[in-house]
Amino acid sequence: MEPVQFGQYPPARRTIVHVSDTHLMAGNRPLGGRYDTAANLRRTLAEVERLGIRPDAIVFTGDLTDLGEPEAYAALKDAVEPLAARLGAPIVWVAGNHDERTALRRDLLGQDPSEEPVTSVRDLDGLRLVALDTSVPGWHHGDLDEGQLTWLRGILSTPAPLGTILALHHPPLPSHIPLFDILELRDQPRLAEVVRGTDVRAILAGHLHYSTSGTFAGVPVSVAAATCYTMNLARPAVEVNGMDAGQSFHLVHVYDETITHAVVPVVDAPTGEYFSAEWVQSMAQLTPEERLEAFSRKRPA
Repeated sequence: MEPVQFGQYPPARRTIVHVSDTHLMAGNRPLGGRYDTAANLRRTLAEVERLGIRPDAIVFTGDLTDLGEPEAYAALKDAVEPLAARLGAPIVWVAGNHDERTALRRDLLGQDPSEEPVTSVRDLDGLRLVALDTSVPGWHHGDLDEGQLTWLRGILSTPAPLGTILALHHPPLPSHIPLFDILELRDQPRLAEVVRGTDVRAILAGHLHYSTSGTFAGVPVSVAAATCYTMNLARPAVEVNGMDAGQSFHLVHVYDETITHAVVPVVDAPTGEYFSAEWVQSMAQLTPEERLEAFSRKRPA
């Protein structure tokens, strides 16, 4: 269905599907003996396709596999690439602390194996999407070396028509969960120095296994929860643990003056049908005044 404009904002210029922390295991083994990460990924991809949109990109912000196993990267590729082809959307893969760069390059990207950071730049018809690699081989915390920062500085020296979005695994944000402090992105002021004052409009991240947001160097940061398992934030901070519930992904809509990040739940639940495609089309045939009368005004109780 063609987009219908009822309010003051025209349709988004670009749309991105933001997925994070798939943590696939070789042979579809359950993660930790309890989380079926392959099945959770299939459910997530099914929900993405059910949206009925053609996104400009699908971004996976790290921890693509749990142990960096070649078979797990091959399984991830086999699961995602057919969907991306059907939607006509490029895939942007971001390395996380659970990933192994050599296997990621060889078995997912089809490149020569290397320990070099896995970075990329994608032009989405004027919107620039830059993937950074905050993984530190052998460790769970994140960092960006001077070579990657210099590379990013050079890219950002020339603004893009619709601005730039950065995608990385470790979010440059604080977490209220005590243990996560030791897993954060190190030396964040160095990245802030490169980003501040440029055309970067948003930062996409993962790693935390729960959805959160904030600002960094004046730029909005949006963290997508995991598809494998999420954190039960209903517990006190020192008791937060994982649960096989609350999985979601984000829909990122890029407008001229703002970027929105909507959390899309991956859940099988009864859903009303009031706002159907037929209803939207019927409303589109009315004048603005008729729409106001038909829908916006409060009715007597």
